[in-house]
Amino acid sequence: MKYADGTEARLGDRVRITNGDTGTVIASMDTDEYGPEATKENWAHMGAGILVRTDRGALVQLDDAHSRLVSRDDVNDRSR
Repeated sequence: MKYADGTEARLGDRVRITNGDTGTVIASMDTDEYGPEATKENWAHMGAGILVRTDRGALVQLDDAHSRLVSRDDVNDRSR
């Protein structure tokens, strides 16, 4: 899944969902990246998109159809 600026969402990215929730990408089916909390064996069947663990503890699966609902959380962006 890509952010609105065209950057690929990656494992470990901090994101903000339009409902106000923030969270961390714990799996990216698009880039074949999976963390210990979301293993490939358990989540690859989703086929595409990202899996986010929100700071409230919810799991949210998003794909390109939902890309307008997600932005990089600039305050905690790991690339800075």
